[in-house]
Amino acid sequence: MKRKNLSFYFRIYCKILAQDLKSKMSYRADFIISTIGMICTNISGFISFWIMFRNFPSIDGWNYYEILFLYGFSLISLTPVQCFFDNNWSLRQNVYTGDFIKYCFRPINLFFYYQSEVFDVKGLGQLAFGIGTLVYAWIKLGLGFSVLMLLKLIIFLLTASLIMIALQNAAAATCFWIQNSFYVLDLAYRFRDYAKYPVTIFSKAFRFIFTFVMPIAFIAYYPSLVILRPDQIPILSWLSPVIGVLFFWISYKIWMYGATRYSGTGS
Repeated sequence: MKRKNLSFYFRIYCKILAQDLKSKMSYRADFIISTIGMICTNISGFISFWIMFRNFPSIDGWNYYEILFLYGFSLISLTPVQCFFDNNWSLRQNVYTGDFIKYCFRPINLFFYYQSEVFDVKGLGQLAFGIGTLVYAWIKLGLGFSVLMLLKLIIFLLTASLIMIALQNAAAATCFWIQNSFYVLDLAYRFRDYAKYPVTIFSKAFRFIFTFVMPIAFIAYYPSLVILRPDQIPILSWLSPVIGVLFFWISYKIWMYGATRYSGTGS
């Protein structure tokens, strides 16, 4: 895509985002309650870790603060899909009511236009809690800090985000062919809970599934090893950015393939 096109889409997105935020802020109570609810949900996850580690000092060689680091890492990496791609949850309804057809006649990228209509502000509460958890675990683990470490962290967080975005895109796109596609999307969403744990605690069969079939191990486990265990980084950790971009591209093609062949209700 040419730079001119990128700047064009950026300006368009800023305008759409401003309008969406204005509409949401007109219901401030809903915004505040939703944000608090998201934070409380994440606090409950934090407490569950604390209760579990009161009885077990470590899990498969991973101590409390390392698991907490994975938890914070996963919350941050899941924020983009929460904030920018939440409209995927409405895709099934729009397809079956016929409302999706309006997106097919705009002189703009169909995927961008559909996804940009909704920005879920609740994800900002998740982001804040994730950053706080990650920083807390980072300090307790005595990992130190450098510009290079920060650069690695940002790169691997962004590419880890692409995995969950890809899973949600592909799962949501099944509505173009499957009537009860909600269950596919819900299943993909629920798999994200397993991203908060080291993949090594699962059986070999699930390790394979979580690495090569439903690659949730790339949401937190493999990327975070670059920071947590720099002396034991597997090749899959270094491949995380490539895998993230590849899966996102594939999911985008699947989504667009279904969208461009949509012909109205009953498709």
